[in-house]
Amino acid sequence: MLIHQTAGKLRQMKLYGMAELLLNQQSQTAAGELCFEERLGLLVDYEWTHRQNKRLARLLKKAKLKLQACLEDINYQHPRSLDRALLAHLASCQWLLSGQNVLISGPTGVGKTYIACALANMACRQGFSARYFRMSKLLMELNICKADGSLPKFLSQLAKVELLVIDDWGLAPLSSEECRVFLDIIDDRVNGRSTIIAGQLPVEHWHEMMHDPTVADAILDRLIHNAHKIKLSGDTMRKP
Repeated sequence: MLIHQTAGKLRQMKLYGMAELLLNQQSQTAAGELCFEERLGLLVDYEWTHRQNKRLARLLKKAKLKLQACLEDINYQHPRSLDRALLAHLASCQWLLSGQNVLISGPTGVGKTYIACALANMACRQGFSARYFRMSKLLMELNICKADGSLPKFLSQLAKVELLVIDDWGLAPLSSEECRVFLDIIDDRVNGRSTIIAGQLPVEHWHEMMHDPTVADAILDRLIHNAHKIKLSGDTMRKP
């Protein structure tokens, strides 16, 4: 009875992991053979793991990644000029601490989205916030926010995300107005927040898909000069 009262108090203090393990230990003979310090250590470790798992689940839910991708599952056998050393470096997430970017380009079907989502997944696993958008959906969201007056709030929310992932970049040209809003998004992230951009269009042709050349210069200056570039090639991996 005392154990259940203690577990109830732990739940009231939001120590749900400790409460769960405390009740489970009742049916474990081995737990009774441990000293107080060892049982307390197990309870604290279980609570810590419980909280880490909840935090990861919350970060992944907010990230809205298109794919459940992991860097550990990347296929290096398919020939597509994938730099294993660079991905191993990016897996440390040190680039996120200095606000660096990752630019992924290559033909359709070579795994750009998978790599982008895998990097975002690793970021979440290391405690960073992330958010995934297809470029067309991001532009649609920006237009909706502009129409209902919530654009400043939406831009503020994007600025706080530690890793912004923009997929399918370059499928359609950006108008002058879209260029200016996109510059606001990127400018808010300079030297503090990281961005992943993935698309079929090679980086050297990005300037051409923006209608305002002056704003295009400003966008590319902020994106490219502190970026890691992943340039993929080869046939699609979607073939059976």
